[in-house]
Amino acid sequence: MNILFLLQPKSDVALLTDTTPAADALAAFAQFRFSAVPVTTADGKYFGTVTAADFLSFVLTGDTPEHKTVAQILDPEKNPPVRITAKLDDLLLLVMDQNFVPVVDDRDCFMGIVTRKRIMRYYYYDRLKGNEY
Repeated sequence: MNILFLLQPKSDVALLTDTTPAADALAAFAQFRFSAVPVTTADGKYFGTVTAADFLSFVLTGDTPEHKTVAQILDPEKNPPVRITAKLDDLLLLVMDQNFVPVVDDRDCFMGIVTRKRIMRYYYYDRLKGNEY
């Protein structure tokens, strides 16, 4: 199955840019109760995912988000993206450790996300039950 079937397009995803002030991002996390948000560059390339744990770690070190950007807070090794051509089975292991999988095209531009919930629903209804999703 093509992962496009399960893709939540970027137009429907809360996004931050790598230059977003960390204080603004922290306020958005508090207001909307985010646990993780994809981060892109100004030209739409996937940069990484910032998580509530990133903010917590940052604050626990005694640092403050003032004069910092999201790029300086997130761990770029977490939540690696997959290409739009990835197989659904490739996503299954990734969503065991993260809420969503970022999807990029061949130019590394952010396309959207595939959520853990959508993958689990697909496997339950289509693979286990033999029904249409």
